[in-house]
Amino acid sequence: MLFRLLVATLLLTSAVLAERDFLTAAEVDQIRLIQEPNQRIQLYLSYAKLRVTQISQAVAQTKPGGSKFIHDLLEDYTKIIEAIDTVSDDALRRKVEIVAATKAIADTNKELASGLEKVRASAPKDLARYQFALDQAIDATRDSAELASEDLSKRSAEAISRAERELKERQASMKPEEVEAKQQVAKKEEDTKRKAPTLRRKGEVVKEQK
Repeated sequence: MLFRLLVATLLLTSAVLAERDFLTAAEVDQIRLIQEPNQRIQLYLSYAKLRVTQISQAVAQTKPGGSKFIHDLLEDYTKIIEAIDTVSDDALRRKVEIVAATKAIADTNKELASGLEKVRASAPKDLARYQFALDQAIDATRDSAELASEDLSKRSAEAISRAERELKERQASMKPEEVEAKQQVAKKEEDTKRKAPTLRRKGEVVKEQK
């Protein structure tokens, strides 16, 4: 029993250690600095382009161990595409204008899908080792391009509805006191936004000018 527990612990630890960030340290820093959705989407798109370029180059070079490198790049690429869709949905939920960024997604993803399809069509010798990851990357790119082509007002309404539904589900699983505490925090934040900023000291009265 103890041996099985030890093995299970080691496997779990290995799985956690195996998780990688799909962005480089420098890219993570750049993303943290860019909060505006349109700019953040453009940044993610540039990372997606870079990954496709790296994948194409790695396939052409056929170096030892290259298939593992290509597989990891494909997984990272797919997560970048998913991040783009997440940022888009969040912006639409908050009613942020992302028309330009959405067009960029649709146009760029068509180019990215084409690049990945060329990799698949070239039929590399080690394709079987990353075939599934490549297929997933292509499907994710196509889906993202299709999503970006949809009516934004419709997507916005769906994103808001989905967020409200998820909020209700979370609240349903919370204790009454937790819900009340969360509502009080939200009310305080709303009151803070509505309150006009002032440089006057507490209790200071401004005399009317004649």
